[in-house]
Amino acid sequence: MRDSKMFFPFPIVLLMLFSSVINGVEEVKGKSIPGSAQQLDQTEKKGNSTWQGSDFEIESKGYESFKTVKFGQVLSGANHNIMRVAPEIEGLTGVKIPADRNKNDLHSPLKLSFIEPVKVLIAIFGNKSIQKFDTEKYQRLLGNALTVTGLPAANIYAVSYPAGRQEINLEGLGSFTIVGVIKNEQDLIKRDVELPDGRQWDTFIIEGYSDEKPLFEILRGPEKPVVDEGMPGTEGIQGGFEGGRCVKINGMYHMFPTERAGEIGVEAYHDRIKTRIGHWTSDDAINWKRQSTLYQSSGNYALTEDDNPINDRRAAIWSFMPIFNEEANRWYGFYLAYTVHEEIEPNHSFGRIWQAESVKEGMEGIGGPYKDKGIIIEPGLNSQPWEGRQGVASFFPFKVDNQWLGFYSGAYPFDSWKDYPKKTGEGWFVGLAEADKLEGPWARMDTTLNPIKSIHPNFVENPIVSQLSNGLYIAIFDGGPEGWGHHLPNMIGYSISKNGYNWSEARYVPIETKVNKWWDIMRTPLCLIPEGNDVYTIMYAAIDLDRRFHPMGMVKVKLNSDVLGRFQK
Repeated sequence: MRDSKMFFPFPIVLLMLFSSVINGVEEVKGKSIPGSAQQLDQTEKKGNSTWQGSDFEIESKGYESFKTVKFGQVLSGANHNIMRVAPEIEGLTGVKIPADRNKNDLHSPLKLSFIEPVKVLIAIFGNKSIQKFDTEKYQRLLGNALTVTGLPAANIYAVSYPAGRQEINLEGLGSFTIVGVIKNEQDLIKRDVELPDGRQWDTFIIEGYSDEKPLFEILRGPEKPVVDEGMPGTEGIQGGFEGGRCVKINGMYHMFPTERAGEIGVEAYHDRIKTRIGHWTSDDAINWKRQSTLYQSSGNYALTEDDNPINDRRAAIWSFMPIFNEEANRWYGFYLAYTVHEEIEPNHSFGRIWQAESVKEGMEGIGGPYKDKGIIIEPGLNSQPWEGRQGVASFFPFKVDNQWLGFYSGAYPFDSWKDYPKKTGEGWFVGLAEADKLEGPWARMDTTLNPIKSIHPNFVENPIVSQLSNGLYIAIFDGGPEGWGHHLPNMIGYSISKNGYNWSEARYVPIETKVNKWWDIMRTPLCLIPEGNDVYTIMYAAIDLDRRFHPMGMVKVKLNSDVLGRFQK
């Protein structure tokens, strides 16, 4: 479970301010935080309205068009996607340049056909000088006007062409793409848009915006949260929700979110310390009823800096994951308990995974009550440095053949044990543990496998694993925020495995392209529930930064089964 503090050596007061990004404090309502997506959006809107586009046709083979909008892929054959775009060029139709030609700076003339005199808008990435070109031909219009993952910020130049078929000679421009074709006669205001450098973002694969056919098609979802402040059952929950798991049994959905309960009259920062595990039910995944409280944390802060038994090791409780144990004919719940330090980052530290068993036998025991059976994985002599000060930070078991594997996570890693307990680095990672039975004993796999970085090099959080009908395993997870020191996808991600050990590079699902984006920060998915005909339900927690309360959302997606073949090779 991600901690709210960031990787900045600021005083604790500023750290508490910045913690609104992740798990908790959002007391800066109505204000722009420097470097935030909110502020950047305001910067983009200082320009004039979108320039008027003109229709054209591509007559050269090997080129295709794209829309100059957020997530748009600007080069074919490489995952470089738009994260920020100046309003003047937003929505225009551009031409993808093949990445291999861009890399070698070799381009055969591009043939385009225009119906009227036009200006072709060329985005040149970085400080490539075009002084050697005719300056009257290449007119610079916008500086730092396009942010693309993995590439320098782009400057926009315009080149005029008459109507008819024209050859666009692009050799020598360095790394570039064409972001639009606009009518020749219109007022164009020159300015510096001041968008950030795209090299702050790693490249990643966005479903529907890459050269690959997407595995998931986003179908529909409510245009607002399905569990929100003021709804029945939310009484006493100051800060809303975070991760956990949702399952469907005999047509009924059972959701076990982390409730950021907090205390009335206590600042929002405490919402993520005084937590509890709730049980909610619904027959449609839209209208929810709260049934009970399974666990409540103490909310007590630690007395020492290290992992000391004098501290309350159940100060904060998160991420209840129910798994049905067929051998025991009972539900087993796995949840996370933290020690919490009020001043040291990460304040959520030294996580321990508890195992609980339903008192009632059979599937109907899902709602509890549960009795604790003990800790199955915790910090100790078998810990690995990448688990860091926060680990163990989540746990999800899944069965592979006759064996059980479990994703467990860590964060704020140590380079070596000499850095314990406070000298931490960056990253949220996952590894695998194994057991012969669900109840354990569980053992970490060694560092030849852990941490698993094939999914993402430095951020995977709270993965939940399902097995698809063709036998492949799929993990869905929180892909991490953008802004506030992070430049991550801010989307739900997924990874595929044939054997549970080796996992594919993450793909990210841009729900906001089909559902009204009521959130600023996408957080944790709680399920991928099959509904038949390849349709799945996803429940997710997300954050609206203007509010203290973090709601729950829902979306339906459809799996394109013909795409699965690429993961079976």
